[in-house]
Amino acid sequence: MPIPDTLGIIAGNGLYPRLLADSARKSGVQKIFAAAFEGETDPSLSQHVDEVEWLRVGQLGRLLSCFQARGIHYAVMAGQIAPKNLFDLRPDWKALLVLARLKSRNAETIFAAIADQLEAVNVELLSATSFLEDYLAPAGLIAGPKLSRRQEEDVDFGWKMAKEIAGLDIGQTVVVKNGTVLAVEGFDGTNETIRRGGKLAGKGGVMIKVAKPKQDMRFDVPVIGVETLQIALGARLRVIAVEAGRTLLLDKNTLTEFANRSNISVIGRNS
Repeated sequence: MPIPDTLGIIAGNGLYPRLLADSARKSGVQKIFAAAFEGETDPSLSQHVDEVEWLRVGQLGRLLSCFQARGIHYAVMAGQIAPKNLFDLRPDWKALLVLARLKSRNAETIFAAIADQLEAVNVELLSATSFLEDYLAPAGLIAGPKLSRRQEEDVDFGWKMAKEIAGLDIGQTVVVKNGTVLAVEGFDGTNETIRRGGKLAGKGGVMIKVAKPKQDMRFDVPVIGVETLQIALGARLRVIAVEAGRTLLLDKNTLTEFANRSNISVIGRNS
């Protein structure tokens, strides 16, 4: 992909937008503009980009105008919007028109509709892993101890279950133990799924997070970071399995160190 001179970041929460901005800069992007969201985006992002415009979740018309006014033709969605905020938004007239056309309203359909609106104003939404290829999970053991046979069997079992629920657009994460599904990701998100699964497992639960079978890599790609491992440690999970080549490991070195210290196995697996 040719490196654009100017990049727009549609910035959700967490470390992801800052990491993207820094990596894009190192790759040769000259100017970076961020559309940030009140109550979601970390204000420290302003130190990593050239300009920030603060919006309310649901201000689609203003988002499009921000990019048009600055002549931005390439953008990346980086970081999540909390499910509560995504579905409890106060849409402007542009967003209302888009939502009215949707037969179902979930994260994927909403983001796809936003991508179509961006394309209509000559803004191409790039893959969410753009400039971050070095942070994609490799195949094999990434950190922590080698898996036991029982844990490997749970990963095999949980992988099939996770792919099924992902294909139904329910969620992308499951927690299993001893061949039993303990928690399935829903509206509450990955972190709460880990907590629910850990409570039922007692200790030794296995978490699996996968990409959707027809994952649109422009948005909603699987991501784990140090916070994920901290919550897994609190829930006494022992294994985290993610999809190799399709999952971002944020702050990978710190994540690996934390996993090794905490005796949590992190593995990447091919679909």
